Amino acid sequence: MNDRFFLDTNVFIYSFDPAAVEKARVAEGLIDRAIERGKGIVSYQVVQEFFNIALRRFVQPMSPAEAEQYLALTFRPLLAVYPSIALFGEAMRIQQRHTVSWYDSLIVASALEAQCSTLFSEDFQDGRKFGDLTIRNPFAGI
Repeated sequence: MNDRFFLDTNVFIYSFDPAAVEKARVAEGLIDRAIERGKGIVSYQVVQEFFNIALRRFVQPMSPAEAEQYLALTFRPLLAVYPSIALFGEAMRIQQRHTVSWYDSLIVASALEAQCSTLFSEDFQDGRKFGDLTIRNPFAGI
């Protein structure tokens, strides 16, 4: 593992949440750091989940033009993990071994495939480990 880190979908969602000002600030900082340092990673799943919410469920949904711009400027430099038979197989093993949901196991498998040392997410127990991957809840205590 190295100093790469994986950002879960909730980080991107909070960066647009006007009702969660402190979480938005933390999320924006993580996203900026991910892009500036070139060490942040997302998978195809994060992009899909984000746009599913951003285009339909935001208080003011993103327009297609805004979504395309966000895709180009934010996700393009971070997107490094794509679907594969190997990824799905590893996710199945993680799901069985660690009793996590299918979608959470895909996130963990993606972070491991990208050789990330940290997964930033609020969907797991803070400090939980999956091999050399450590979960960090960036919103703990907020």
